[in-house]
Order: sequence, then structure tokens, then C-alpha cells
Amino acid sequence: MTAGMSISLGPSPARRDVLTRRIRLLVAATITYNVIEAAVAITAGTLASSTALIGFGLDSVIEVSSAAAVAWQFSASEHQVREAREKTTLRIIAVSFLALAAYVTVDAVRALAGTGEAERSIPGIVIAALSLAVMPFLSAAQRRAGRELGSASAVADSKQTLLCTYLSAVLLAGLVLNATLGWSWADPAAALVIAAIAVKEGRDAWQGKGCCAPPAAFPSADAKAACGNCPPGCDCCN
Repeated sequence: MTAGMSISLGPSPARRDVLTRRIRLLVAATITYNVIEAAVAITAGTLASSTALIGFGLDSVIEVSSAAAVAWQFSASEHQVREAREKTTLRIIAVSFLALAAYVTVDAVRALAGTGEAERSIPGIVIAALSLAVMPFLSAAQRRAGRELGSASAVADSKQTLLCTYLSAVLLAGLVLNATLGWSWADPAAALVIAAIAVKEGRDAWQGKGCCAPPAAFPSADAKAACGNCPPGCDCCN
């Protein structure tokens, strides 16, 4: 080993425990919020005959399943057990993304074909605006913790939370435009873009992309270069 070059061992056991607890709390907060969001969105969507709102509520249900998968992974006290559960967790998240993409696509095509017109929904606008404010913070906090811990599943779940932010923006724009200008096509058109993003994220999660393992045995000077060995799409060093 070159003289003067320190060794980076990644997160210490104590730091790993702190990050694990943080991810558990963030996942619990995500699940709690999404349960409330799903109930409000599906109820408001049913009352207003809004397929966009109902779809948004179902997305919240899918997010709960994704967050629950991460919670299951991090419920293990042993680091080795959590690592062993990583692949299964990533597959669950991937399937959630793809299921969301399929639903949004079908729902958007139906809306563009003129299947029903949604009424104005003030509760829908409120929940979309609230999600647009809350979700970026939850996503960013979990993403940072997942990157530092080297957990691809935590990073993938944070991307799903971030996707909810995009959906919230699309939903809010669609509801406002529909309520003010009567542009019923705006929401489903933008939703198709979101579906394409969901497909990409689902594919990446299935392939295990999203974050490298922590650079446990790389010299600190070479820690950044270690990411060159990660699969395409790795973003934990960004």
C-alpha cells in the first residue's frame, strides 16, 4: 500500500446502525403518508369521477408496498441478513414500478379516448399540492441515507417516492387545468411521460442498478474511482 494513503472502510458499524434506523423512520413516514394520501385521493376521485385521482391513489397503494418491502429488509437486526434480502426487495420494487406504469398507461389512453369527464375536485387539488411539497424531502433524505449505506433497495424506493412527486405535479396541473380551462387532455398526456419514467426505473431496479456497495476496501484517494466498477446507471457517487 502506498505510504500516506489512508484506508476508507465505509460506514462504521455505529454509523451503519444510525443510517438503518433513519431509513426505518423514513420508510414508516412514507407508508403513513401514502396510506392517508391513497384514502383521500381514491375517495375524492370516486366522488369527482376522476380517473387521474383514482390512479394517483392506487399509485400511493403501490408505494406502500414498495416501502413495506424496504421496511421488511431493514427489520433484520443483522447486516448480513439485510444484504441477503436486498435482491428480493429490489424485485418487489421493480414489479411495483412496472405495475404502476401499466395502470397509468391504460388509464391515460382511456382518458385521451374520451371515456368520461372528471368534475372539479378541490380535495384532489389540495392533496396533490401537499404531496408535491412533502415527497421531495422524504425522497432526498432516504436517498442520501441509502447511498451512504450502500443500499440499492433504499435508493430505489426513494426513486419511487420521487416519482410520486412527478405524479403529484402532473395531477395538480391536470386538475387545475381541467377546473379552470377545461383541458381534460393535459393530465393523461403528461401521465404517459410518467409511465415511461416508471418503466425505466422498474427495469433499473430489476437489474439492481441505482447504487453501488459502499467502498469498503478502497483507498480513500481511489474511492471515487471505485464507482467505475459499478453497473451502468449507478448514481451513488453523484
